[in-house]
Amino acid sequence: MKKFSISVLALLFILVLSACGSSGEKSSSEEGKTEIKVGATSVPHAEILQQAKPILEEKGITLKIEEYQDYILPNKDLAEGRIDANYFQHIPYLKAQEAEHGYDFANLGGIHIEPMGIYSKDISSIDEIEEGTTVIMSRSVADHGRILSLLEREGLIKLDEGVDKVNATVDDIVENPKNLKFDTGVDAAILPKTYKREEGALVAINTNYAIQAGLNPSEDALILEDSESPYVNVVAAQSEDKDSKALQTLVDVLHSEEIQTFIKEEYDGAVVPVDGK
Repeated sequence: MKKFSISVLALLFILVLSACGSSGEKSSSEEGKTEIKVGATSVPHAEILQQAKPILEEKGITLKIEEYQDYILPNKDLAEGRIDANYFQHIPYLKAQEAEHGYDFANLGGIHIEPMGIYSKDISSIDEIEEGTTVIMSRSVADHGRILSLLEREGLIKLDEGVDKVNATVDDIVENPKNLKFDTGVDAAILPKTYKREEGALVAINTNYAIQAGLNPSEDALILEDSESPYVNVVAAQSEDKDSKALQTLVDVLHSEEIQTFIKEEYDGAVVPVDGK
């Protein structure tokens, strides 16, 4: 009977300790420290997070960065709890992923814009675009309206006026005077290689992959999105973690003058910082 009582007391003591350790934050083994794991594509997101690490450390937060080379796994891993947040995607892509997969995510704040660029290895001006030129873009439908809007801005196509341009697809083109052809079946990460291989084509490349491939969007893009783009890259987390103090601190640090100055100086206009959602 005495052994049973001691066992019960020991169990209760363990449960109390466990309860004390559950504060809704991701805690590390080091006392007084909080650890968060954030998924990010290598360029520029992981590079920006690296700059934030020492600032967060001063605030008692250890940042672990999980790098990705694609746009699918960061949301899958977030939904499955392998990471605490991710920083790689713009708002239309986030919404499309939520609709497609049923993810319950929260946008914790917009950090920067990566102006989309359309490149060509051997076409140096809009006037040189020939009849029947192929436009190559990623299979990500969330980017199609963005690219088509750029082509429309340059007078190369016209979209149906009744369609929200953010959600436009090639089926919404009502005028195509140069009979442009569209290839929408390429993985985003492969686009820089496609650009180097294809002659006489227009290739729309997401800025993070363009920079990673050694391209300078402001100098090398034939057509480049301006800073008014609605495609703001955000920090996303599971909705249940939207009030996490550690994640809110992360967003605050990414909005800080120090980080925004780094973005401006490091990427020379290819990545444009923003200060809100």
